[in-house]
Amino acid sequence: MTPYTTHADLGGQPGHGAVTPEAEGDLWHAPWEPRAMALTVAMGATGAWNIDMSRSARETLPDYARLSYYQIWIAALENLLQQRSLVHADELAQARALHAAPPLPRRLTAEVVPAVLARGAPTVRALASPPRYAVGDAVRMAAAPVPHHTRLPGYVRGRRGVVCALHGGHVFADSHAQGLGEQPAHLYTVAFEGCELWGHEPGAQGLVVHVDAWEPYLEPA
Repeated sequence: MTPYTTHADLGGQPGHGAVTPEAEGDLWHAPWEPRAMALTVAMGATGAWNIDMSRSARETLPDYARLSYYQIWIAALENLLQQRSLVHADELAQARALHAAPPLPRRLTAEVVPAVLARGAPTVRALASPPRYAVGDAVRMAAAPVPHHTRLPGYVRGRRGVVCALHGGHVFADSHAQGLGEQPAHLYTVAFEGCELWGHEPGAQGLVVHVDAWEPYLEPA
């Protein structure tokens, strides 16, 4: 079995150059990009996969580093469609439908787009169990390699932080991405001192980084 490799966990890594902010509201860089977004949103709304499966498809693209943002979206969409036999390789090559379309759980029609986008996809879920940690508790993030999609940034793994907020139960992205159900878990915000994350690197002193993390990522410090 091929080991799971994410190419998107770039936070805290050196060597990627400076971050250049773009103008607020500068959404598109080519005419095809809004169409790429529309296709991705429309297919996500069908229920053929969930948002975490979509994120997993993006981050595992082997050429992730050389693709632009919406090129990543389109490449991941092609993979998801082919994996579910919703599109075939010959159709992609000829840019036209060649096979009968299989049924989908749902369809996103034009007249309901504004309402669907306004509603979003809330991830809050009720939990019977109380949170294991409270504000002010010292915690350490899980350090072991993760062989699947995860929302735990690599640069905080094994690091010590302090819980500074509780957000209730939310769909657990790790299980959701694997098709194992929502398995909701308590979600926290954990604060990390810059020196805990990057030692004595320039800029680390006095820096505090806040990370939202599900309870399965945490253990007592």
